[in-house]
Amino acid sequence: MLIARIFGVSAATDAFNVAFRIPNLLRRMFAEGAFQQAFVPMLADVRGHQDEAQASVFINRIATALFCVLIGVSVLGVIAAPVLVWVIASGLARNPDAFSLATLMTRWMFPYILFMSLVALAAGVLNTYRRFAVPAFTPVLLNVSFIACAIWLAPRLEQPIMALAFAVVIGGALQLAMQVAALHRIGVRLTGSSPLTAFRDPDVRRVGRLMVPALFAVSVAQISIIINTNIASHLATGSVTWLAFADRLMEFPTALLGVALGTVLLPSLSAAFAEQRATEYSHLLDWGLRLVFLLALPAAVGLGFAAEGIVSVLFQGREFTAADVRQTSLAVIGYAVGLLGLIAVKILAPGFYAHKDIRTPVKIAIVVLIATQVANLALVPLFAHAGLALSVGLGACANALALFVGLKRKNLYHPAAGWGKFILRLAVALMVLAAVLWGAQRSLNWTAMQDAPWQRAGLLTAVIGVAALGYFVALLMLGFRSIDFRVRRG
Repeated sequence: MLIARIFGVSAATDAFNVAFRIPNLLRRMFAEGAFQQAFVPMLADVRGHQDEAQASVFINRIATALFCVLIGVSVLGVIAAPVLVWVIASGLARNPDAFSLATLMTRWMFPYILFMSLVALAAGVLNTYRRFAVPAFTPVLLNVSFIACAIWLAPRLEQPIMALAFAVVIGGALQLAMQVAALHRIGVRLTGSSPLTAFRDPDVRRVGRLMVPALFAVSVAQISIIINTNIASHLATGSVTWLAFADRLMEFPTALLGVALGTVLLPSLSAAFAEQRATEYSHLLDWGLRLVFLLALPAAVGLGFAAEGIVSVLFQGREFTAADVRQTSLAVIGYAVGLLGLIAVKILAPGFYAHKDIRTPVKIAIVVLIATQVANLALVPLFAHAGLALSVGLGACANALALFVGLKRKNLYHPAAGWGKFILRLAVALMVLAAVLWGAQRSLNWTAMQDAPWQRAGLLTAVIGVAALGYFVALLMLGFRSIDFRVRRG
């Protein structure tokens, strides 16, 4: 909200979003992506077959190897920043000032990948030890850093947008400090080890081998983002920023539901598989998917029908105009179409990772990448930047469906009874939700209420509250109860 109001939509904000995309992509690929998928099952295996002292040795050797690799990656990234910016957003080259600014910010932000990879290591350990609170909270520190730098630092800089680049690095350092402190509290100390010893450790090497196919799996999704960012950089100025703001709204339910459930499920699925509890393994997946349908579908309907209201309340003001609201809302609607798929992937993919099967998600992801870019050929000429969001959403739905079919074919997941009745009752509740939001959208002009921000925020809160109440009352009337969503063991 502050970034929208203080910096608005311009070539400078496009430059920042491109620059931030680069370390963020690497974070998703190396840290939260391939590394987590390879490290967490391996740590669960080490803890299951060896004592805690050996687990601590393994953690420190992994930390050392990761640190050494990422120092090299960071140095290369700083040197090759102009090339990386061109690969991500060649359209910025039409504006030399924006291209130079993106290059400068990329160089400042590249150490973020080092911080966040170590954060991912610490989070993987904490989650395996069933300490979920600190890893869930620490991303808040990046936002605190953004807020502080936008308010205090930006007015003092010749190029105010640089404050956001500094905020990224500060936020990464703060997250790492909190995670390390949390590790100390559970008796795990990151003391490091000899690099030579670390790289020779067979368990570390096994994580490295598991990371290779996982890296391909995660890279496929990130390649799609790179292509989409590059396409957006060739569209109207501001397209990258409109998509970035829409992406933030899409990421909220994705993180709240998909990442949270996936984070909790992966250690549980890994343990169930290691102990050969196949029935519980299937029940865990079924539980996760039912929660996804119950919560992700109303989130998607809400984002789609209330897009303009949400965007105007959160972002419109000072530098963020009514035109920016409209363009961002279109992208939000595009993402909302595929929100169920984006979240379901976070539940279905761990079903393969816990089984140490990373190749299947890779194959599926490659096909989805090709399908997404084919969709871009048709959708971008029709809907411009919103077509990019729509293609991502449709691709995510295809990805989730393919993962679901794959789990069934491999006999890893057996849907529990009652899914047909569950979907029918859910559809009725969703129609109640959609009807309330559609009526509000037709009767209210959200952007015209810019001069009455509190009244507008109150109206939006009331509309969402009534819609949510209607949804959950409908669920209760249709027979839904919380007991239906408890995990069945055994």
